[in-house]
Amino acid sequence: MPLSDNERQILAQIEHDLKEDEKFAQAVSSKGLYRHSAKTAWWAGVGIVASMVLTILGLQVHFALAFVGFLAMLACALIVERQLRAMSKVGLRDVSESLKASRANAQRMREKFTRER
Repeated sequence: MPLSDNERQILAQIEHDLKEDEKFAQAVSSKGLYRHSAKTAWWAGVGIVASMVLTILGLQVHFALAFVGFLAMLACALIVERQLRAMSKVGLRDVSESLKASRANAQRMREKFTRER
């Protein structure tokens, strides 16, 4: 069923308003959709490293402390796996592209500041 002229105008106005809303545009952009999952996976990765250190140090104190460190490392690894699955292949590609873009921007800024000196 085709839209009437009035409905088309309303739809065009809604689209225009959504495009103008910068906060909304960032939230639904490819970077915004996966930002939370990427941040959670990154912090869980930090947790893996920290719990590995706890496991190694715990072996010198008592095996139960090392076991707690191992369980924490396992929990963090499961969180990373769950977040990466949530982001899926498309999300991982978007995150990697945004990281490449930020590295390129950082490189441009370094070049700019070294030329100005």
